[in-house]
Amino acid sequence: MKRANVLGAALVVASAIASATPAAAQTVGADVGLFSSYVWRGLSLTNKPVAQPDLYVTFPAGKASVTLGGWANIDLGKYDGTTDISESGGTSAFNFAEFDPWAEISFPAGTKTTLTAGATAYIYPNKLGLTSDFNTVEIYAKAAFAVPLSPKLAVWYDVDKVKGLYAEGSISHSLPLGPKNSLALGALAGFNAGQDANLDANGNPQSDFFNFQDNGFTHLDLSVGVPLTAGSVSITPAFHVVVNGDEFTKVTSLDKTHDVKFWGGATISWSKSYGAAAEEEGGESSE
Repeated sequence: MKRANVLGAALVVASAIASATPAAAQTVGADVGLFSSYVWRGLSLTNKPVAQPDLYVTFPAGKASVTLGGWANIDLGKYDGTTDISESGGTSAFNFAEFDPWAEISFPAGTKTTLTAGATAYIYPNKLGLTSDFNTVEIYAKAAFAVPLSPKLAVWYDVDKVKGLYAEGSISHSLPLGPKNSLALGALAGFNAGQDANLDANGNPQSDFFNFQDNGFTHLDLSVGVPLTAGSVSITPAFHVVVNGDEFTKVTSLDKTHDVKFWGGATISWSKSYGAAAEEEGGESSE
């Protein structure tokens, strides 16, 4: 029931944003991810299921587009084990653990390349687990190429607490399963440059804030999903296999490490076009 309430709340808020946006607004959307655990950049941040709602609105700006959004992570379960990992501290179920406001601008660079620049903040409201002491800000840049395998490159630089760069390269491919469905295959590799613990000779971290143990390759995430669409709503079940490179990405609980781990779930998405973008198609339209 709580998961259904998360989706319902997301759609209600997104609809409210849509009714309040000016005519020039291009797209309003909402996503809700329901996953077996929270895996971020190969790092296991929870051992139990999470809900991850995301709301956004996109405006045209000449040939570019500007998007403003807010993403959150919610711990759905209460943690009783002494070796569990919980972002919120695990003291209660349905715990609001993280909020990430974000903003970005995207623009075409030629006929097959889209460039994006943006910033996101990481806000942790709890008194246990990740607390406000870990609040930080990153800026990022992305490049997507409309060529076979749809390659993408992205880099994030933490300008506040962690200080350092994290980069990802990814490819994806869609295989038809029939006239309406397809199989989405993806592969993503992560790399760290400066977000390491800077261990001394005794293995003690010298960095005050860090995400990974070492610099270099962090993880490889292989994914498979099946997007299902019904009107303006899509549901995408997906399964991930993570090959861990950094010692911290291998941690799956406080007493266990694995070279390979698995996670999965489903993302429910809704989006709708308004204003000029819709009028060009003869009225409001759904995407």
